[in-house]
Amino acid sequence: MTETANPQNRLPTPDPSLQTLQPLVGTWEMTGKDFGTGEATGGRLVFEWMDGGFFLIQRVEMSHGGGTMTGVEYIGHDPESGALRSHYFDSTGNSFVYVWKLDGRELDIWFGAEGSPAGFSGAFSEDGRTISGRWEWPGGGYEATMTRAG
Repeated sequence: MTETANPQNRLPTPDPSLQTLQPLVGTWEMTGKDFGTGEATGGRLVFEWMDGGFFLIQRVEMSHGGGTMTGVEYIGHDPESGALRSHYFDSTGNSFVYVWKLDGRELDIWFGAEGSPAGFSGAFSEDGRTISGRWEWPGGGYEATMTRAG
């Protein structure tokens, strides 16, 4: 029996919807300002594909609240909902689930589920080198601008 004749020997392929996130791949420098305090925040975000292409990994290093926070996020296709869902973990003990959507130049990241009042809403510049937007949640948030490094 040949490999192609046996369905158990076929490797799965990533859902094509993941490719909508390709414009994020690379290193980004982030600057921002807290809505309430005006305190500056900033950091570096790195997006890269995991081997196999089933997950986009985001690594975060961010100055926040007088310290540095690091985190990692795995973004993949959720077959049950059809959404691009992520799991985020950071050095301060946070663990969050987000839904991602990149439609043209518009980037939305919702906390928990699409349409949530908490999350990020922003847009890529015409040349794709900048993403400007706002992280917001009930009672807070900050402006954020990510600029492609290099």
